[in-house]
Amino acid sequence: MQTVGIVAEYNPFHLGHAYQLAKVREHLPEACVVAVISGSFTQRGTPALLDKWERAELAVHGGCDLVLELPFAFACRSAQDFARGGVQLLHRLGIVDTLAFGAEDGDLELLAKTADSIDSPAFQQHIHEKIKNGISYAAAVEEILHSEGIDNFIRKPNNILAVEYLRALRDCPGLSPLLIQRRGADYHSESLHSPLPSASALRLALYEGRLGEKTAKLAAPPATAQRLMELNAAELPSMDRLYPALQLALLRQSGAELRKIYGMEEGLENRLSDAASAPCYEEFIQRAVSRRYPATRVQRLCLHLLLGFDRNMAAAFDQEGPLYARFLAASPQGKEMLKLIKSRSTLPLIAKTTQFLKSATRKKTLQELSPLQQMLAFDTWAAELRELTLPHSRDTNDFTHSPIFL
Repeated sequence: MQTVGIVAEYNPFHLGHAYQLAKVREHLPEACVVAVISGSFTQRGTPALLDKWERAELAVHGGCDLVLELPFAFACRSAQDFARGGVQLLHRLGIVDTLAFGAEDGDLELLAKTADSIDSPAFQQHIHEKIKNGISYAAAVEEILHSEGIDNFIRKPNNILAVEYLRALRDCPGLSPLLIQRRGADYHSESLHSPLPSASALRLALYEGRLGEKTAKLAAPPATAQRLMELNAAELPSMDRLYPALQLALLRQSGAELRKIYGMEEGLENRLSDAASAPCYEEFIQRAVSRRYPATRVQRLCLHLLLGFDRNMAAAFDQEGPLYARFLAASPQGKEMLKLIKSRSTLPLIAKTTQFLKSATRKKTLQELSPLQQMLAFDTWAAELRELTLPHSRDTNDFTHSPIFL
């Protein structure tokens, strides 16, 4: 069985994603497709539009055969960590031979050259020097690449991820890259009238209450369009609902405690505490960001603070890599893939969370849990934290929800 792996968010699954799957099957007509998606929160540190099971189900309707969850420990991190975690998980399944990914530029050679440059010792030294001078990692990479004659290339989000996938592939022998050039609207485009509108445009239209039936059907496959038309702005997740808890966490914890949180560099805790007088979450983020700390980093840091995700835990997870394959949804073909994964994977396949972690066990200290249980606990907490961003919780959690078979 030839199997193609994809690392994605599908927030939500739209026609651009369907285009990518179609191109994959154009290149490899007999291949099965397994997607690894972020769970309850996205790589940018925002609550996913729909819960992970719904998004997985829509992805299967859209052409995926099997959808797995990327653990929170890697999903709500930088592009480098997100890509590395996803590629490692696919590699450890034991059945994936091709990694398909999109990029704004269709030049695989240029992407590979960029990945080689970033991995060189001289480049890494320059990055650290620039970060010490007060700019973000992404800005440092962009400046250095500009000096090497690669201009504007790394500013494009899918190019950034493509480079990180290629870097991650070096540690995963047997996985070959398949580049699919991105088509349609720009990643950040807010227009619903361009060909293949972006997920950003769909989400914005939903939050502004202007996603009509016609535009939904022009932007998303039928199953996604139908689900989006059922939503209204009052039902959507909002970080404002978590803002009081975030303010309290910043108020009651000492500087030393805050600095233990992953991503909290010394001095940033004071910047966040000062910004916490803002009247709403959006203004809080605006006050907290700087040239060194972009909005996405601050947003992720807020989630790490709320969930108690500290730097020691992140380092331990990075050393281990993904420790399980949690499947969310499968087609009939995907069900057959699960049998192969069980026989070939170096990871346990999780269908029911309670097989590995019960709600009572989760109440123990993290030190009392195994590394797998620790990683899984953060997934379960993230799912329940996302529920708190909704106006009316549906009591959806990992202990009661089962995978979806279509």
